[in-house]
Formats: sequence, structure tokens, C-alpha cells
Amino acid sequence: MVPLASTTVSKQRSERRISVRLPLKVRGRDAHGFPFEENTSSENLCRNGAAFITRFDVAIGSDLEIRIPLSQYGSRRAQSERAGSPANGNRFAGSRFNETDFATHGRVVHVCDSESGREKLVGVQFTGPRFQRVFRSESAA
Repeated sequence: MVPLASTTVSKQRSERRISVRLPLKVRGRDAHGFPFEENTSSENLCRNGAAFITRFDVAIGSDLEIRIPLSQYGSRRAQSERAGSPANGNRFAGSRFNETDFATHGRVVHVCDSESGREKLVGVQFTGPRFQRVFRSESAA
């Protein structure tokens, strides 16, 4: 197996990430300054951040908007975790998203080639609200 090319901000992760696939909607600007929006899924997740695959070239330090649609999970806790209301200044708030979705901002702290080599694996640290849900690792299932 060929090692993946990697660029990382040297900061140790404070929490262990859980391998779980959740749908994500990611918005931001690529490394050339062009805006993008992409539907993807998490590779892993913790309260402070997430990793996901993207087809866009994003730079370390880039700020992204991230939305995780929780409404499909029928969570009772979703109302208390709501981060999509206009009152909190979230630009994701609007009619295209359910009020129970989790919305936050994140800063890109890690970028490397995915196993396919055509996409990037991106790690973000949440700079907005933290993710309060707890999931069991898919590898432990």
C-alpha cells in the first residue's frame, strides 16, 4: 500500500473520533477562492470535529460551513441541539434545511489524498457549536 500524501496542522486531537457515516452538506471556498457546496458523508466524527471526503481542493485554514441533517434520525434531543435558527447568525438557516439539523462552522486542519487518489480526505475542527450527539462506532457494531 502506498502512503497517502498528507498535510496537517500540528495540533493533537483532544477527543477520539468515532467511525460513523452521517450525511453532510459542506459549503465554503476552495483553495482557488471559488465557492462550492457539496453533499458528502462523514468518515469519522467527534464533538469537536469531523473528517469527510471531498472532490474539492480545500486549503488548511479554510473556513467551512457544515450541516448534519438530524431530522431523519427522529431524535428527541434534536430540538435541544438545534443550531440552525437565524437568531444564532448561522447562514445555513433557511427554508432548505430542517430546524432540527445540526449546523456549525469548521476550520480545515488536515488534508490528504483519499484512497482513490481522486478525492481528498479533509479533517475539520468545529469553530462553531460542538456536536452533542453520541454514536457508537460502526467498527464496534
